[in-house]
Amino acid sequence: MGSDQANEKTQGTGRRAILGAAVFGVSGAALGLPGAAEAAETRPAAPGGRGLKSLPVPTIIGHRGAAGYRPEHTFGSYNLALDLGADVVEAGDLVPTKDGHLVCRDEPEIGGTTDVASHPEFADRRTTKTLDGVATTGWFTEDFTLAELKTLRAVERIPANRPHNTLYNGRWEIPTFEEVLKWQDEQTRRRGRQVWIYPETKHPTYFRKLGLGLEERVAKLLRKYGKDGRYSPVILQSFEPSSIQKLNQLVDNPLVVLLSSADSRPYDFVEAGDPRTVADLITPKGLREIAGYAQGIGPTLDLIIPKDANGNLTKPTTLVSDAHKVGLVLHPYTMRNENPFLPAEYRKGSAADGYGDPFGAFRTYFATGIDGVFTDNADTGLLARADFLAG
Repeated sequence: MGSDQANEKTQGTGRRAILGAAVFGVSGAALGLPGAAEAAETRPAAPGGRGLKSLPVPTIIGHRGAAGYRPEHTFGSYNLALDLGADVVEAGDLVPTKDGHLVCRDEPEIGGTTDVASHPEFADRRTTKTLDGVATTGWFTEDFTLAELKTLRAVERIPANRPHNTLYNGRWEIPTFEEVLKWQDEQTRRRGRQVWIYPETKHPTYFRKLGLGLEERVAKLLRKYGKDGRYSPVILQSFEPSSIQKLNQLVDNPLVVLLSSADSRPYDFVEAGDPRTVADLITPKGLREIAGYAQGIGPTLDLIIPKDANGNLTKPTTLVSDAHKVGLVLHPYTMRNENPFLPAEYRKGSAADGYGDPFGAFRTYFATGIDGVFTDNADTGLLARADFLAG
């Protein structure tokens, strides 16, 4: 999923048919943490459901794994998300190496998510680049071979909010997308239920200009592992609509267009001179266009319910109903337990690492009719869903 620290040829008709906005039943019993994975395994699927219809709604998506408890985009984070019962794991945000491998990092700049700064042999790799129009200083995956990246270890990205996660700094290496696909199969066998993943193409226009196109590499690996079909348990997402359009030509997986703030422009629009903003994409006309090549949207939560100047929730927009009218599902991002990431009315105290009332926030967002949500705390999301469905 994209940077959201502060809040981040048409085959459409047949493929949209596999998706629906109906809520599928799950147990209303409270889910205790030790039993969360078992509860997830016993939730009933939609009658006759295949593909995304086999998932419960609201779907609980483990954002970068279980990022509330482990450094993100590591197998430690991914495995814990499954242990907590996540329906889908966002594994991972895909960026390329110098030698063309896809690895899982939130951003190509890895100074804040790895221990690269402590490796003197890579000191000369630190540089400043223009990433989607923004000058960015650090170390970039495209300047490293895969072998070099494998010498690094992951660290907590937001230690001020998650000091407890720093306990695990240095424990896990950077996973490749191919390793994730193998892990998915292994975990499916081990857990006796289908494991779903939700990878994202990061900055595809930027990388295409470097000769490191993402979509073809993603498609090649999906075909290699037989995961390129309409019922594949791999949902693909991107903030750049043209990346999703390219993927629509290469694979038949469910596809989702990510949407940032209303006044922002997808960077492929900037490069192409397209003046439209996200506000244009979430109009009925814009949503109909998206529905021609994708099956869902991943809006920031503020597009579902805007906030006022004090950070309090206001009136929900019509985005949920408008998207459902054209057959699109909505998987907004990102729910987190810590105070700074919650709407003001759900905060408790002012501690940056203190928990507020995420259950209240989940309940409010679920009531809008969203089909799922990305969350750093899958266990909290499961409990909130059980409460919501129990009425």
